[in-house]
Amino acid sequence: MGNALFIVWRESVEAILVVSILYAWIDARRGGPVGLRHLWAGIAGGLVLACVLALAMLGLQSQLAGDALEVFQAAIVFVAAGLITHMVLWMRSHGRQMKRELEAGLSRAAASAGGMPVALLAAIAVGREGAETVLFLYGLGVEQSGGTLGRMFAGAGIGFALALATAWLIQRGARWLPSRLFFRATEIVLLLLAAAMLVAGIERLINLEWLPPLVEPVWDSSALLSDGSAAGGIAAAFAGYRAQPSLTVLVAWLGYWLAVALLGRRRA
Repeated sequence: MGNALFIVWRESVEAILVVSILYAWIDARRGGPVGLRHLWAGIAGGLVLACVLALAMLGLQSQLAGDALEVFQAAIVFVAAGLITHMVLWMRSHGRQMKRELEAGLSRAAASAGGMPVALLAAIAVGREGAETVLFLYGLGVEQSGGTLGRMFAGAGIGFALALATAWLIQRGARWLPSRLFFRATEIVLLLLAAAMLVAGIERLINLEWLPPLVEPVWDSSALLSDGSAAGGIAAAFAGYRAQPSLTVLVAWLGYWLAVALLGRRRA
């Protein structure tokens, strides 16, 4: 529940902030009802895009079985982890200029295209974040079932409600919640989530015998923190912790953080 809540919260905040910037731009330039209609049309288009992606994935899954389904689900987990990592690194290098560039681009385009840039940007923002959220939640959902799956969706709903409140607080300029601190803290948690997804995907490939475990286990820390405990379950879901990790999983986890560090330094 907690990881779904966090993902929906973070992704929704990004989309809502972009929509807020567009709304402020319309309001400052007296766009009126016409401008707002374009904005709402773009939001609706983005939601449709995200729903189409969700239906496409569910339809594809229904056609698969056995090892083919396992491979498909592992691929989705890897794609979700990659998208999370790419999003964090992109925001780290472009986040500061996003509002200024967005407003400047709108000003240049408005003279020749009326309200269409507003609709297009809203659709891209909502569609991109919505599609990523669908992939992230699917990546989490393949590991869940029954009541756990229901709690995941409940967490997603709570996350969206919290995103609305968080975006409002950021827009109000609350001193105790500066946007820079918010995004830096959530960057760390998102990278931990991506690492956890990577571990889950690697373990699926090991179970399929596509990858060898090499050494299993490398250590056993169950006495200190078991995967089955509440704290161990949180560490496993949010950071990829394993009490009895194989060498392949450990190498993949360490390699991920090394790659993130190198890419982050290069983009900086």
